[in-house]
Amino acid sequence: MSNSHAHQAATEHKLTVSRTIEAPVRDIFNILTLPANHPKFDGSGFVRSALNTERIKEVGDVFTMNMEGEHMGGEYQMENHVVAFSENKLVGWQPAAPKSEPKGWEWVYELTSVDADTTEVTLTYDWSKVTDKELLKKVSFPLVKEDSLEQSLQLLSEVSTAS
Repeated sequence: MSNSHAHQAATEHKLTVSRTIEAPVRDIFNILTLPANHPKFDGSGFVRSALNTERIKEVGDVFTMNMEGEHMGGEYQMENHVVAFSENKLVGWQPAAPKSEPKGWEWVYELTSVDADTTEVTLTYDWSKVTDKELLKKVSFPLVKEDSLEQSLQLLSEVSTAS
């Protein structure tokens, strides 16, 4: 079945995966821009719930997620700073510890309408802007692996086509 085909590209500082999803671009964008939905398509296993459920509307918005992971010694929160936003095309954010500035890694979803009911979704996990030497010593990027990104798009596909 051709629509389950995923292709990926890896460079030294980012991972990109793409998938064609049988859902209109607007539907997928609406899922991505509501933080309460994020645990449903999290392939990393770290995202637990949204602390605020306001829809993402523009660059500069900040939404907080409850997270859990061994790399952080259990439960923690991340404030995600929206750095990319274009209606039905693009949404991306840089995570940061509460009350601090993002350290430079980001998640970006790009949507390309194939036709009225089909969308090409590209997810990029980019840590090329991380400059903090201590962080780079502590965290071995990519913290989230390529198969987890593919899993995110698989889950996003399931959520998008469930309605």
